Amino acid sequence: MSETLDAARPTKIDHRFLDQIFRQARTHNAWLPKRVSIEALREAYDLARFGPTSANSSPARFVFLESEAAKARLLPALAPLNVEKTKAAPVTAIVAWDAEFYEKLPQLFPHADMRSYFAGNEKLAEETAFRNSTLQGGYFILAARAVGLDCGPMSGFDAAKVNAEFFPDGKWKANFLCNLGYGDTSKLFPRSPRLAFEEACRVL
Repeated sequence: MSETLDAARPTKIDHRFLDQIFRQARTHNAWLPKRVSIEALREAYDLARFGPTSANSSPARFVFLESEAAKARLLPALAPLNVEKTKAAPVTAIVAWDAEFYEKLPQLFPHADMRSYFAGNEKLAEETAFRNSTLQGGYFILAARAVGLDCGPMSGFDAAKVNAEFFPDGKWKANFLCNLGYGDTSKLFPRSPRLAFEEACRVL
């Protein structure tokens, strides 16, 4: 029994995987002309969905734009600097949140009535959905890197235009965008600095 418990305990991940997901992973703006398979997108989502969210609410929704026609619908909403890199990316994900995520809580949190906690409380529902879909978008970036994809997350877009074009019923709402594919490493800029532990953290 103790051996089974020991096997289930987390251990430090090999440095090669930490390099791939964190230390050597970069935000990509230039892309190789290589298709991203639906299987890779599914594998990334199937990993990301295990990340924790409030009351297991899982409010994030993902729309993957692969075709030229789908991308053309998005381009008018983009900031100018984001247009060409999005056109070149094999896939662009709209990371969105479901304003009625609580309708799935009987399925996702069956041991308590959490639906009634959010239904009718628009402020709490929106705050919860936005925060937790942001978390899930972050989990998805890490999962995509884990399955061998490169990512280019973006916030330079007109959310109202994206919502009007892709979510006209108002139930889903755009949070951020993320280009996906296989980055052209020859076009990378030097990595920007990051804050040290002492600058960004407090231990109380």
